[in-house]
Amino acid sequence: MNKVLIIGAGGVGSVVTHKCAQRRDIFSEITLASRTMAKCDAIAARLGGAVKTAQVDADNVSELVALIKRVQPQLVINVALPYQDLTIMDACLATGVDYLDTANYEPRDTAHFEYSWQWAYQDRFKEAGLTALLGSGFDPGVTNVYTALAAKKYLDEVQEIDIIDANAGSHGQPFATNFNPEINIREVTAPCRHWENGQWVETGPLATKHSFDFPEGIGPMNIYRMFHEEMESLVKHIPTIKKAQFWMTFSDNYLKHLEVLQNVGMTRIDEVEYQGMKIVPLQFLKAVLPDPGSLGPLTKGKTCIGVVARGLRDGKKKQVYIYNICDHEACFSEVGSQAISYTTGVPAVVGAIMMLTGKWRKPGVWNMEQFDPEPFLAELGPMGLPTVVVEGEWPEL
Repeated sequence: MNKVLIIGAGGVGSVVTHKCAQRRDIFSEITLASRTMAKCDAIAARLGGAVKTAQVDADNVSELVALIKRVQPQLVINVALPYQDLTIMDACLATGVDYLDTANYEPRDTAHFEYSWQWAYQDRFKEAGLTALLGSGFDPGVTNVYTALAAKKYLDEVQEIDIIDANAGSHGQPFATNFNPEINIREVTAPCRHWENGQWVETGPLATKHSFDFPEGIGPMNIYRMFHEEMESLVKHIPTIKKAQFWMTFSDNYLKHLEVLQNVGMTRIDEVEYQGMKIVPLQFLKAVLPDPGSLGPLTKGKTCIGVVARGLRDGKKKQVYIYNICDHEACFSEVGSQAISYTTGVPAVVGAIMMLTGKWRKPGVWNMEQFDPEPFLAELGPMGLPTVVVEGEWPEL
């Protein structure tokens, strides 16, 4: 039986806590910690007191160390902000505890997404006999696993991948983000990079657009190319990939609001002076936008996230599309969150199960595609995110 410490009580943290509580065969004791104790207590109350709560500043290593020593977990699940990955990894090293997160580290002062900071911990985790699993969300996370599955079962050589993320749901708000507004807007407004012929090619944010016909009744939607962190690890660990692109859907309404906010400086991440105080415009914007957690009861429709992988099988060109469809209303009915939080939180719990059962435990720092994809997917479906595989022809992007 295993104790787990979950750090972060936002939408994803709520899903992770709910899903851990459903698997008492794996998680014998669950502690949820956040800077805001009231958020933890509210989640615990919905679960009938089956979860312990604690207060911690995830920017403070000494506070994290003290909490980990008190809880004595076998694993820390980090669903706090990406800025806090390194302090939580430091605390895990100091206390001898395994680590898992859902998004790579990024510094506060620049929207720069890469794994170098966390990969630098490889030797320290290996020498300590500890496992750190990076990016165990959906994208990154399940998309890495889908790519690994394509390489294991469907293609002898993966040459191209298109990771395609559609939120075909609607919450009815004039403008809102489906996860932390600060992280969402930093990600969307950053320069685009995609991998082609052994190098990164940079283009403007959301400058490249296509239409993609999504399955199971969703239909055609506009998709926009942007950078996403899983491409960095995938082209490193599956070096046959010659081209890797990430695509996401955005409504015209979202893009128009975002354009206006950028034009008036509200998406800036540097400090400005206002009435004698230093404020970051994007952080102020986050404070006035709808809380993503409030969108759960309002959101209807589905998400579709998957990987189109192309390459060779038996010397012939072949394509496989591996994806998941998730329903917003079904997610809210089960755990009180919309599908964006659900599709990130459930894979975090499955990654934790892989680690705690020893199926994916190996000293060092690892990305999802470096492990066998099949045990993970065997758990993912029953946990609420089934996988669909379509072989054959599929529209080219």
